[in-house]
Amino acid sequence: MTEYTKLDQLVATTLRMLSIDGVQKANSGHPGLPLGAADIATVLWGHYLKHNPDNPQWFNRDRFILSAGHGSMLLYSLLHVFGYPMPLEELQRFRQWESATPGHPEYDPERGVEMTTGPLGQGISTAVGIALAERMLAARFNKPDFPIIDHYTFVLASDGDLMEGVSHEAASLAGHWGLGKLIVFYDDNHISIDGPTELTFSDDVLTRFKGYGWHTQRANGHNFASIDKALRAALAETERPSIIACRTHIGYKSPKQDDASVHGAPLGEENVLKTKKAFRWPLEPTFYVPSEIKPYVEEVKARGKRAQQEWDDLWKRYQQEFPEDAQQLQRFMTGELPHGWENALPQFPAEKPLATRVASGKVLEAIAPQIGNLVGGSADLTPSNNTKPKDARIVRRGDFSGSYIHFGVREHGMGTILNGLALHGFRPYGGTFLVFSDYMRPAIRLAALMRLPVIYVFTHDSIGLGEDGPTHQPVEHAMALRAMPNLVVIRPADANETAVAWKVALERKDGPTALLLTRQAVPVVTTDGKGLERGAYVLAEAEGGNPQVILVASGSEVALALGAREQLAKEGLPARVVSMPSFELFDQQPLEYQRSVLRADVPTVAIEAGASLGWYKYLPDRCGVVSLERFGASAPDKVVFAQLGFTVDRVVSEVKRLV
Repeated sequence: MTEYTKLDQLVATTLRMLSIDGVQKANSGHPGLPLGAADIATVLWGHYLKHNPDNPQWFNRDRFILSAGHGSMLLYSLLHVFGYPMPLEELQRFRQWESATPGHPEYDPERGVEMTTGPLGQGISTAVGIALAERMLAARFNKPDFPIIDHYTFVLASDGDLMEGVSHEAASLAGHWGLGKLIVFYDDNHISIDGPTELTFSDDVLTRFKGYGWHTQRANGHNFASIDKALRAALAETERPSIIACRTHIGYKSPKQDDASVHGAPLGEENVLKTKKAFRWPLEPTFYVPSEIKPYVEEVKARGKRAQQEWDDLWKRYQQEFPEDAQQLQRFMTGELPHGWENALPQFPAEKPLATRVASGKVLEAIAPQIGNLVGGSADLTPSNNTKPKDARIVRRGDFSGSYIHFGVREHGMGTILNGLALHGFRPYGGTFLVFSDYMRPAIRLAALMRLPVIYVFTHDSIGLGEDGPTHQPVEHAMALRAMPNLVVIRPADANETAVAWKVALERKDGPTALLLTRQAVPVVTTDGKGLERGAYVLAEAEGGNPQVILVASGSEVALALGAREQLAKEGLPARVVSMPSFELFDQQPLEYQRSVLRADVPTVAIEAGASLGWYKYLPDRCGVVSLERFGASAPDKVVFAQLGFTVDRVVSEVKRLV
């Protein structure tokens, strides 16, 4: 048992006082959690967390995820006290413009912020992905006497995290996989924003987690010895993830203790003073850090340096003993792809129509053996998404050496776990139907906020999926995804564009990519699909090079535009066809190029089997959109397209209306 002293109490109090000073100075924030959870944080950070504040990105560090991101001042105080690049001035600028201390933690690995949190449930669920990544890396790279990957993932979660549905999805998988190096501290303070948790939350949380296959315990969250004992037991449990329900008091020792009002509002100057008096803390100056804790902190830092030095020595020997494995692991650390991988990308002949989801599967089949850090799976739609290369081994409990993950019907959990895998160096992808992107949108949004290179394989991309009907036919989804900053959405026209879409997605390092793929077969209308890299390009020029109309389309509707072009040519109306698989990639092109592809002086018709919202940004004054402003219908795909107006005749009619 670790021996705790007055210095531990002094550190915990320092964390509390820095937190309430930061919230009070900002006149905004959440003081309740830092006051309540500081003892838990002190036990973990002061005695157990394997970390080196001088090198926040050390690859084999333990990860600490503040899932209850509203308690961000606790994290910032920890980072400052323990010597990370988080100066006191930044704590004093809490929630201010361009500070390093925003209202909720934002991914900042150079300062020790492991991920963006705040939307409840995301942190604990992403931590499952991080813990899974650790096990997968260990299975691939560890050798006898060379435990090169060996760390824990710790989470501080709130009752709100455990109420959110995504935490159920991810926790179920964590138990199923037996992620023994995942440890969650549940800040069990019995209070939510609306009042006592008994208003809405009567779950027996530990029984629920026991049912998921977790190791469960209770602890007194204000007693170092109780927390320590539970943590030691969790560390000793290797076959199951652990959750420790730490009974705490929100706003501990403040006049607002156990009151819902302390969750998300400053204490007020008078109550700050009363709280400091309760802890026998100097009333002035604010943001006071006592010099007495310096030796304590220096010892923690020295312990972290020693741990990394030991690992560095092990890594040097590993590089000598296993150079090929070391080189591959180095790519995980840097996010690099192996040289020449793109040479494996297939090209598709024009002889046979092919669904772009099938083409995507063929691309994966070709490139997966070349890219060791490419891993992925599907939310129980593997045969439909075509996401499993035939030789890929399945990740399963007790054997994490594979590269294919069955997520079950858990789209949101899948999205968060993909984020965790990306945070640990993998290049992850996940498949489901496009319509179900709604189920995982919060995770996609966090990937975009953190600029993680996650790839989404969204198949069944339109009314073209046919008989399953309007519940499964996405109408608004492509535009909804296009509205998200940092997310690149690609809807390829054919098999060759699909191959190039994978190339674009894998070469991106600054954000996620969504591939929108057809269920139905579509003609191969391009020779190599390379124009996709520019977002939009002239696929077929008007005869004579002087178009009287431009037809611009994405995905399966590009073939429809080509059919309309042929009909218009017969009627003496030369038309240019532009394939526009990606708005975002097109927006990145020089203005001169954009204007050469979509000309302001030529009437233009856009064609897409979805909502028209968003197309008008690219169209001239004389324009039309052949779109879908209603839900779909259940019938064979060709019938649905015809009945809803996606025909050559309708496109030609729209052109004639304009010209």
